[in-house]
Amino acid sequence: MALVQAGVVVLDCAEPEKLAAFYKELLDAEETDTSANRVEIKGAADTRMAFRRDVNATPPSWPRPEHSLQVHLDFLVEDLDEAERKVVGLGGRPVDIKEPAGPFEERGYADPAGHSFTLRRVRPTAPKQG
Repeated sequence: MALVQAGVVVLDCAEPEKLAAFYKELLDAEETDTSANRVEIKGAADTRMAFRRDVNATPPSWPRPEHSLQVHLDFLVEDLDEAERKVVGLGGRPVDIKEPAGPFEERGYADPAGHSFTLRRVRPTAPKQG
């Protein structure tokens, strides 16, 4: 067993219950632990996230330079358009990152508390037939 193991990604925010609900729906996750100042969820493949109350939390303004990028999450999806509709329907918003295209199709977003994340299309494992 490794001396140090990856634990939980924790996002600071003013309203952990609301942010947990956003990611719980987005990731089809379940709530695993709740206290007055923290909510934790677990999704597929035991992916865990927690949301900690910080009444002074300042949302990052990325890609604008006013506040540095505090955290960035990448999520893999098969259908970018369908995933985008879900993000926006849950209260997230698209972020124009204006970066050159890379080897992956991806789109940037902000969650309802302002944390940035990317939806990245999973590459098909086999070439298209026909």
